[in-house]
Amino acid sequence: MSEPYSAADGLVRVYPAREPNGTGLVWAHGGAFAFGDIDMPESDWVARQLAARGTTVVSVDYRLAPVPEGWDAEAPARPGHHYPAASDDMLSAWSWTLDNADRLRIDQNRVALGGTSAGGNLAAGATVRLIEQRFVLLPALVVLAYPTLLAVQPAPGAELRALLDANPEADRFGPDAVRGMYENYLGGTVDQAPLGAVPGRARPVDLVQFPPTLIVNGEIDELRVSGEAFGATLRAAGRSVEVVTEPGTGHGHLNNPYLPAAAATIDRIATRLDSLLRSAHATAPQSHSALPPAPDPQNLAAENENPPLPSQNMRAESA
Repeated sequence: MSEPYSAADGLVRVYPAREPNGTGLVWAHGGAFAFGDIDMPESDWVARQLAARGTTVVSVDYRLAPVPEGWDAEAPARPGHHYPAASDDMLSAWSWTLDNADRLRIDQNRVALGGTSAGGNLAAGATVRLIEQRFVLLPALVVLAYPTLLAVQPAPGAELRALLDANPEADRFGPDAVRGMYENYLGGTVDQAPLGAVPGRARPVDLVQFPPTLIVNGEIDELRVSGEAFGATLRAAGRSVEVVTEPGTGHGHLNNPYLPAAAATIDRIATRLDSLLRSAHATAPQSHSALPPAPDPQNLAAENENPPLPSQNMRAESA
């Protein structure tokens, strides 16, 4: 496998497949929209694992939301970008990947879009926006690992509530914390937020064109209700969706590669990517004119010069 390299003026890092099988994955890390980077395990380790199995991975270094004063005890305040900046970056990365498919040795009809936690939100939201824009080629598969998809979550059921009560360190995504995260991402109220920012608000009628989807939730994770709710909406829309709960996991288990559960989730994702090789996904001519341009690399570098490293908890466990 060739070494990973930066591309698209720094917007993405490409992980070439060791033995390319034609599949591709555009992937987004998590971090509460305001933290995280493409070096964290749920980005870098995941990409390397899948590239070793034949999938070329395009990891998106999207623009982060601001860190307000006092928002995180271990991270100083810094400016950032509200929605739709990160979502626009996802769309630009998707367009770049398709435009460079031949050079990347991937089949445009076998490219997936996905992410972890807040990155799962960005992947689902970008897919909704592609549908709204009537983009010609949608992802062949959407992969959402322990995603956050709702700004206002339903209360956890009795079984999940009991697990959270028994593991208080995992009980970190209550209603106020989640709403605050989204308000920071949006730069305002969550009321009437666009579906591209809060895809869990979508109705079945909004998702009738949504691609086949794999959702992997953490077992002891209040954000699990978000993934389960989105899966139910996709089923109501008549879409193909697989919702699984990785046993024994809290939020962010892909940041712990030594855990058997991390390897199990990689196997699940790799199996679904392999299935694209057998799919009869329709081929269509491409038109990317509806997508926003990639951010200017000089502006992006200036606006994010020497960003502070988030705390280990936020890097490893944050949405």
